[in-house]
Amino acid sequence: MSRLWLLFVLATSACTQSVDVIEPDNPADVDPPDPSMQPATSEPALSNAEQTAFNYFVSKGLTEVQSAGVVGNLIQESNVIASAVEYGGGPGRGIAQWSVGGRWDSSHNDNVTAYANQQGTSRWALNTQLDFIWYELTTYSGYGLAQLKAATTVSSATVAFMAKFEVCGTCNQTGRVNDANQVLAAYGGSGGGSGGGSGSGGAGCYSGTLVEQMPENACVQSKFDDLWYQCSNGSWVDRWSDPTACNGVHPL
Repeated sequence: MSRLWLLFVLATSACTQSVDVIEPDNPADVDPPDPSMQPATSEPALSNAEQTAFNYFVSKGLTEVQSAGVVGNLIQESNVIASAVEYGGGPGRGIAQWSVGGRWDSSHNDNVTAYANQQGTSRWALNTQLDFIWYELTTYSGYGLAQLKAATTVSSATVAFMAKFEVCGTCNQTGRVNDANQVLAAYGGSGGGSGGGSGSGGAGCYSGTLVEQMPENACVQSKFDDLWYQCSNGSWVDRWSDPTACNGVHPL
């Protein structure tokens, strides 16, 4: 009996050690944030996630064409909503729809939850998820950074990210390419993605923090999440992804 019991204990221990699920450090981070908790006039609520993502990948060294290809995919996956949960109760989470039980919370050394814990950030934050995409691209060659960097057209960049990073099975390739083209038209070159240097080139933005309309390229630290935002053509974008200099800096 003692030998059988020993074998049972060893087998149970081996099964337990094989589980690699990483829970968030912050219990409040288990569920996606409720958008209704943010005032409609707050900088986060008025921010442009598509433009922030486009600027982010350009700042990492991708071309505007390649960056548009990435964001076109993210629009199809989640509309670039960091708190997105797959429709119908599926496993997809976040802007890239990483899967619960996989790259969202379980894959060894490659999941959003563990990465956010290491960085001390929320796994539901847009910047955390953008950083994690870049971490995956630059850490694991199988996710297709080489193919993405070799792309010279919107179509080839979109397909490279779709096939290597998203691995979405039955993909709406036409929709992804169309969205990517729209991103490039809206935010690339002179299309309004980076503002115009001075404060008079584009539409202003309303700041819920300062309770006033701010000029183009004004930089404000939001009282709602402590993050920095920059006004870009009528929408707030992440300050650190916008290459244009601030037209006024407003810390808390």
